[in-house]
Amino acid sequence: MIRSLGAGKFKNFWKFWNPIWSYYLGKYIFKPLKIILSPALSLILTFTFCGFIHDAVIMLLRWNFELLLTPWFLLMGFCVVLSDYAKIDYSKYPWITRALINLLIIFSCLFIAYQLRIK
Repeated sequence: MIRSLGAGKFKNFWKFWNPIWSYYLGKYIFKPLKIILSPALSLILTFTFCGFIHDAVIMLLRWNFELLLTPWFLLMGFCVVLSDYAKIDYSKYPWITRALINLLIIFSCLFIAYQLRIK
């Protein structure tokens, strides 16, 4: 968690966050999508799929349809693509600043997704 929160780029946060889950998403979702779609769109769809898997587990446990994590992950996927495209790099800042930036992005996306949640 220390390594992921201290990442100097938002895309690196995700590389460090859950490497095992990321490996399987990359291998079975991202790479096949990348064959037919652009890498950016493939990444956004992979994030969206990941969010849907999280939502599906919650829906199965609660027996209640609600999508919160799907739009949240969709927004974070957009942030990864946009920050990479804009070459946003905050790796020269102290760890606490990098962590706060990463958390700000994550919780901003969550706030927006909460406003858009589908019931």
